[in-house]
Parts: sequence; C-alpha cells; structure tokens
Amino acid sequence: MPEPSLKIGGQVVIEKEDFGKLFDLLAGMGYRIVGPTVRNGAIVYDELTSVDELPVAWTDEQEKSTYRLKQQKEKAYFDYGPGPQSWKRYLHPPAARLWRAEREDGGFKTEVGSEEIPKYAFIGVRPCDLHAMSIQDKVLTGGKHEDTAYSLRRKKAFIVAVNCRKAGGTCFCASMGTGPRATIGFDLALTEVIDGERHYFVVEAGTDKGAEVLRGIPYREAGELEKKAARETVEKAAGEMGRELDTTGIKDMLYRNLEHPRWDKVSERCLTCGNCTMVCPTCFCTTVEDYTDLKGKHAERRRKWDSCFTTDFSYIHGGSVRSSAKSRYRQWLTHKLGSWIDQFGSSGCVGCGRCITFCPAGIDITEEVKAIRDETTAEVKVENSARPENTDDRPRL
Repeated sequence: MPEPSLKIGGQVVIEKEDFGKLFDLLAGMGYRIVGPTVRNGAIVYDELTSVDELPVAWTDEQEKSTYRLKQQKEKAYFDYGPGPQSWKRYLHPPAARLWRAEREDGGFKTEVGSEEIPKYAFIGVRPCDLHAMSIQDKVLTGGKHEDTAYSLRRKKAFIVAVNCRKAGGTCFCASMGTGPRATIGFDLALTEVIDGERHYFVVEAGTDKGAEVLRGIPYREAGELEKKAARETVEKAAGEMGRELDTTGIKDMLYRNLEHPRWDKVSERCLTCGNCTMVCPTCFCTTVEDYTDLKGKHAERRRKWDSCFTTDFSYIHGGSVRSSAKSRYRQWLTHKLGSWIDQFGSSGCVGCGRCITFCPAGIDITEEVKAIRDETTAEVKVENSARPENTDDRPRL
C-alpha cells in the first residue's frame, strides 16, 4: 500500500498505541519535551519523558475565581481547558539574567545572557495559545529592538498543537477568532478522538518540519469518517464556550468611554494583585533589577515579569502616573482590547479566559466590556428616541 504523501494541510491518523513514539522520536532529535501534567492540584506545563505523564483521564472545571480538577471515565490525554500557566514561561521566562560581571585582576569580566537557549518541543499547545505566541512575536521580535533570546527560543521550538475537545467555562476564543481549531503557528496539530474502545489522533502537518517528524512514526491516511469525527469534536467544543465577547468596534467604543462610571465600580473589587497579567499569555511587561554581593566581586542584572497593576511599574519622576486601582484596571483592559490594536495591529486578548478563572475577586473581562457597551448603546437609543420624528417640521441637514 503506498505511503500517504503527507502534504502540508493533509490529514493522517496515529493510533493511541503509537502516540508515545512521537515523544521518543522528538527526544531522540534532541528536544526537551514540555507538555501538560498534573502537579499540586492543577494541570501545568513541565518537562515530560513519556505519555504516561500526560493528564490521562483528568479534566477541569473553571468559572470565575474557580479552578478544580476532576477525574473522568474517558481516558483522554487532552480533555481540559487553559490552566494557570501558558507557554510564555518557556519563551519569555519569568526571570532571566541579562548579564553578570566578576571582578578580575583589578577589572571586570562580563558575560551577557543567562544560559544556553534550550531546544523545546511543546506538546499540547491550544489554538488560543498559538495566537498568543503570534502576538508576542510581534511585541518581542518586531521593530528595531528584537529580544534575541526570545527569538532564538521561538526558532528552535517544535510545536505540536491540540485542537480543543472541551471548552472551559471561562473560554471565549470562538468570539475572538482564535479557536478552538488551530489555524496558524504549528508544526503538527492533533485532534484527539475517542470512539468507544478506539482512541486515535487525526494529525495535520503545518510545516515541512512537522511532516518530516511525522514520517518517523507509524501513520496512515485519514478516512472520511475519521476526518468527520475530528471536525465534529472541534465543532462541539466551539458550541460549549462558556463566554463570548462582542469585538465590534471595540477599540473606539472603549476610547469613547474612558470616564465611564463602570471603571469606578470595577475598581471597588479589583485587588490590583496582578494575577490577570501573570496568567495572561500575551502580557509581556518586565522590570530589571541589579544585584551585587557583599564583597563587591560579583554583580548581575536580572529581568523579571512585572505588571501594570503595580504602582512601581508606572513610577516616574517622584510618583506613579496611575495611582488609583481604577486607572490601572482601565489601562490594562483598554490596552489589551484597544490600544494594542494601534500598536501591533491585533487584539492583545486571545479569549483563553485565564484572567477570569484566576482573578481572586471574580472580575470578568467579558462582563466589564458588555456592561460598558450595553450602557453606551442604551444611552444612544435614549438620545435617538428624543429626536423629532421624520416630519416636514424636523430640521434638515
């Protein structure tokens, strides 16, 4: 029987029994495999050595300020929503040394960078997180000031995406156009299908590199029924979205409402803890700190994630330019959904819902936008109803 051609965009099938061979093959190619696993009551990303470490038969329940794991009968590998971590921690690490200096022979010897850039294979990247990577690419590699460490990590990474079987209670990627099916940025994209006793993956090659890897493990051409099953799996996830966000004219709508009373209401609940920015897969803000030892022989500068919710972040010339919780929350939301579009040509939100799940105060970005939009729309309707009817007496332009 002739081997399938494995063209980019073509679909093949890998049986569950052969899925572990993908791990072995990537490890043999020198990749450090990172994927989802259960740690301390959550599904997080960590280095894996086999498929047995995947969250088999685990799922999660997510709502405002709520995240809990739950076991299920179906022994799926990827049946959960976006967790507390994103892939940002591997591409744009929470802390990194920029340089260090050692006193030597009356002078200093300096070393730039912190460590060898690893060669990662990311397993189980959700479509929303693929879009988040694309957005961070624009921020960290676009323009004149490229982050070379980030750029190198991206170039070395092999990405195995997973189309969603399940939407979380706080997911709204369908309304953001970023999921639940992977359309960009992957080498391979899997759709996990469990049909009775049969468990298999419909796999699409997104790049030549992906097709080359796929040739190293057993596969066969996907049949029409298998393609249909994969398609229906993703359609089911799209229909289960727990949230939606109306993005129609959102930038201008927010710009028109910078003094809307809703900002006061949300600031009464916002703790300015910065959790939303830490879990967000697109937030990129950092600060730098200098360290020296007590003997003055060693010094180094480190970069760490920071948040626009801290007063230190906007401290300029003797004070913070955003001293109130209202101004900091407004800055975060209007940047994410408004001025990000001016800066980078796309929204800064991918609809993963992490900021809703992990906000300790239960603040929901979709609710805040809807409240402003609804009240603005209501005001426009009232204004229109107050205008004169279309009679001969009505003033004409």
